[in-house]
Amino acid sequence: MPEQYMEQYVSRRQSAPRLEFEAAAIYEYPEHLRPWLEALPKQPGVYFFHGESDTMPLYIGKSVNIRSRVLSHLRTPDEAAMLRQSRRITWIQTAGELGALLLEARLIKEQQPLFNKRLRRNRQLCSIQVQAGKPQVVYAREVDFSQEPNLYGLFANKRAALQTVQTLADELQLCYGLLGLEATTRGRACFPLGAQALRRSLLWKGERGSAPCPFSRRAGLDSRQLLALGRCRGAERDRGRG
Repeated sequence: MPEQYMEQYVSRRQSAPRLEFEAAAIYEYPEHLRPWLEALPKQPGVYFFHGESDTMPLYIGKSVNIRSRVLSHLRTPDEAAMLRQSRRITWIQTAGELGALLLEARLIKEQQPLFNKRLRRNRQLCSIQVQAGKPQVVYAREVDFSQEPNLYGLFANKRAALQTVQTLADELQLCYGLLGLEATTRGRACFPLGAQALRRSLLWKGERGSAPCPFSRRAGLDSRQLLALGRCRGAERDRGRG
C-alpha cells in the first residue's frame, strides 16, 4: 500500500467516531489507575498494563489513539480482572499505525503477556521480500521487520501477501512460473493472464525444449515495482515513553 494511502487510512481511523470509547469510561476504571489515565496521549503507539512485576507486563496493546483504546478496556470479565491486577499504565508513542503494529507484534512475541489473546494472529504477520527477483513471504516471528532490508507491504497472513503479488504480476504481465507463484507443466501456458495473454504465450515444445515465456524479460520483481505495495518501515523512532 503506498505511503500516502496508509496515511489517509490512519487519518480516517483517527477521525472516525468511536462510541464505545467515550471519555466517561474513565469513571468506571479502578480508582488506583485513574492518575495514569490522565497522562495518556491521543497519539499512535503501544501501551502496557503492569502488575506487581517491574519487568513483565500483564498486557500489551496498540492503537492509533492510545488514550481512547485504553479507556475501552472494561468490556469483558477478562479485562475487568486485568484492570484489578494492574498497578500502572505506560506507553511508547510511534510515528504512525504501522510502527505501532510492528512494535506490538515484536513485544508480544518477546514477553508473551498473561492477558494477551492476540499473539497467534501477530505471529502470522508477514511481509514480502525480494530475493533474486522472486518474492518471498517472510514472517514477523522469524525476522525483525525493523532491521530486515527490502521488505514491502504488511499482511495479516501468507495468503493475503501472495494474492497481492499475483495482482501485481497480472498488472505488469509477469510470469507466474518464474515468480514461483505456480508450477509450470508441459503442454500448458506458464501463466494465466487471461484469454488475450494466453494466446500470446508459448507452450512447451517436445524435443525442441521449452519455449521462453514471452514476458520472461519481465519475469522478476524489482524494488521499483514493489514500491506500489509500500515499503515496510518498521524502524521508527519512538516519540515518547510513559
